[in-house]
Amino acid sequence: MKTVAVIGAGISGLTVAQRLKDRFNVKVFEKESRPGGLIKCERIDGYLYHKVGGHVFNSKQQNTLDWFWRFFDKENEFVKAERNAIIAMPDSSLVGYPIENHIYMLKSEYVQKIVGDLLSIAKNGDSSPENFEDFLIKRFGSTLFSLYFCPYNEKIWKTDLKNIPLSWLSGKLPMPTVEDIIYNNFCRAGENKMVHSAFYYPRNNGSQFIANRLAENLNIAYSSPAVAIKKTAKQWTVNAECFDMVVFCGNIKDLPSIMSTDIKNIDKLTFHGTTTVLCEIEQNPYSWIYLPSQDYAAHRIICTGNFSVSNNADGKMSGTVEFTDKLDRNEINLQLAKIPFFRKYITHQYTPCTYPVQDAATRQIVSSLKEEMATGGFYFTGRFADWEYYNMDAAIDAAMLLADKILTKNS
Repeated sequence: MKTVAVIGAGISGLTVAQRLKDRFNVKVFEKESRPGGLIKCERIDGYLYHKVGGHVFNSKQQNTLDWFWRFFDKENEFVKAERNAIIAMPDSSLVGYPIENHIYMLKSEYVQKIVGDLLSIAKNGDSSPENFEDFLIKRFGSTLFSLYFCPYNEKIWKTDLKNIPLSWLSGKLPMPTVEDIIYNNFCRAGENKMVHSAFYYPRNNGSQFIANRLAENLNIAYSSPAVAIKKTAKQWTVNAECFDMVVFCGNIKDLPSIMSTDIKNIDKLTFHGTTTVLCEIEQNPYSWIYLPSQDYAAHRIICTGNFSVSNNADGKMSGTVEFTDKLDRNEINLQLAKIPFFRKYITHQYTPCTYPVQDAATRQIVSSLKEEMATGGFYFTGRFADWEYYNMDAAIDAAMLLADKILTKNS
């Protein structure tokens, strides 16, 4: 059997390893002491803490669903929930999500302006947008852009929205027409077209449960970062161990130091980190609470306590509050005092690399590297290997696609 080294036991590495292990001798190198990557969770004072985000599962890809549910008992090990997200507006009102389906919930002065914007868009046709900002204005109008889309997205990305390319949008945002928006408001439609409008979530231990299960029956070397990868005449060495192929699921910005070589344009890739704060929050029926207000830096509350009752402690509800980039404890306390639904700080963590940022050159930089390395049997998949803002299901989709290509190539 050919040998494959998989670098990283996050959701992408686990998926690739499970997909390949019956045909290849696969070894996974993981720098941490347990699997999960960005979907890791742990218990703090009885609360389940999603250390980065709040990861749930569903997919519109039937092959992904079929593969995923081979590992789990859907009925007994998971709960199914309908997504119930809201937007906490700067005026303290709560508006349904996505906002374009809930214009009727806004103040009348805004509704009138938005109706005018939509009529203008319908009259002038759908001219081709040039960037993310242009798309938001031409699709939803300048009023919704200034009221919600601009302040919310600028808090997350901390960059001029004109610099974000349209290629980033694919599969990440709803693309309603003016007719859709009007219909959805008349009929009080929710967010049923989004992939996570309904989702599955483990009854116990959150996404860590998923990582632990997918790690079973794999050869994983924990606490073993890939510190040296080298190309020999016919093989690759990872930490001086020989392999026929490598699947890299880590951060491609780390490759120059791991491989002791320069990689063209890799330094141009930019990213943001996330400070994730585990809190006790007020009882509420929501799953996500989006925070566009410029009065504080937090951009959303993930009400993980509503995903499964086992995430809470002593009947008190938990949630994670997210901030882009690093905040110290004093600043966190000042910020938490300003946001809605907050009751008590429990703990926090800063993760340096969580949001890959794309510009017009990003995909060409990454694809050129991947094409060059693939000729020698070195492959990439994962959020920071592909430099794509994947949700868990999208990461699984991409990893399965790569694994199938490797299987086909070596059949």
